[in-house]
Amino acid sequence: MLYYLFKYLDTLNVPGAGMFEYISFRSAAAVITSLLISLLIGKRIIEILRKKQVGEVVRDLSLEGQYRKTGTPSMGGIIILASILIPVLLFARLDNVYVLLMILTTIWLGMIGFVDDYIKVFRKNKEGLAGRFKVTGQVVLGLIVGLTLFFSDDTVIVETTNVSALTARERTELVESSVSELPSDNGAIRKKSTKTTIPFVKNNEFDYSWLVGFISEENRQFWTWLVFVLVVIFILTAVSNGANLTDGLDGLATGTSAIIGTALAILAYVSSNIIYADYLNIMFIPRSEELVIFAAAFIGATIGFLWYNSFPAQVFMGDTGSLALGGIIAVYAIVIRKELLIPILCGIFLVENLSVLIQVSWFKRTKRKFGTGRRVFLMAPLHHHYQKKGYPEPKIVTRFWIVAILLAVLSIVTLKIR
Repeated sequence: MLYYLFKYLDTLNVPGAGMFEYISFRSAAAVITSLLISLLIGKRIIEILRKKQVGEVVRDLSLEGQYRKTGTPSMGGIIILASILIPVLLFARLDNVYVLLMILTTIWLGMIGFVDDYIKVFRKNKEGLAGRFKVTGQVVLGLIVGLTLFFSDDTVIVETTNVSALTARERTELVESSVSELPSDNGAIRKKSTKTTIPFVKNNEFDYSWLVGFISEENRQFWTWLVFVLVVIFILTAVSNGANLTDGLDGLATGTSAIIGTALAILAYVSSNIIYADYLNIMFIPRSEELVIFAAAFIGATIGFLWYNSFPAQVFMGDTGSLALGGIIAVYAIVIRKELLIPILCGIFLVENLSVLIQVSWFKRTKRKFGTGRRVFLMAPLHHHYQKKGYPEPKIVTRFWIVAILLAVLSIVTLKIR
């Protein structure tokens, strides 16, 4: 909203109004605003939740001598959602399809998580929202995201052959021109594409059409996009639930998400800059620079929430926050064509998911075979395994953060390591 106001003021030659044209300025404003919002409203929301006895729980997984948490309110994800959405609405361009997708994802999954928390807290149903309804909501959102990337004229990539030879004016025309399947005289092709970035490969690109190469050419486009939409649904569901499973210790999911968000912001920036994209030999995605502002708000919101969620936590995010955080990360990676980096970038979420799958599968298999179920881990997800082994909670969380930082750095350097 402020972007349009200051753009108008700039036409009136108001001093300083032109600053809002710069992504760096608006991103800085977004991260500061989101931090302030989370800090200012956080305490008040926690007081309200505590008065209403929202999420009164006792966490008794620790060993003797470790901290026991009682009476900590849940549904604190409301703080995160507000701290993301308000700065985005203030500083981002709201006519940008990528920003609209991210806003939709935040609200959509936030509402699913809120309903789940509401049922647990106010209806006293520990199971919460039935799993089939959660998955249905994630599938529908995946369909919306996938089909939008297919049908919208603004969701295109630019393949360049000689960007360094272009003049500044030619680069601007290339970025702002309407979608076209035809190559231009300056050696660039602007088109719809199902290509994405694949790590550690020389050409750094993977096209989903290769998966349906055996289908006749006239039907290949339809089946390519069908495969792409199914991949979007799978990734969104997996990462969203992975973040949910990771939210088991104070600050674990929040801090991990902030680290992942920082890496995604860097990836979005280089993908939206025609010079950096050409230098790194990656796809240039016009208009995706607005996603840097969303990532800035995301980072500020998660770090601000850590003020209250760090050990010992004053509030838990609940499914209201965890489902939304995972979904935001998944959709963000998809729209900047970096979804195949998720196993590396979101390695913490992946390992947490796998630990649960391994634990449940092995228990069922050994129960059928021996009559008594056996476990691989002392407890799943993985962070509880280390908790049962006697590691202090802050140590577990800090070490998971360190691993998350290493994975984030590795994800970024994959742009050069091929």
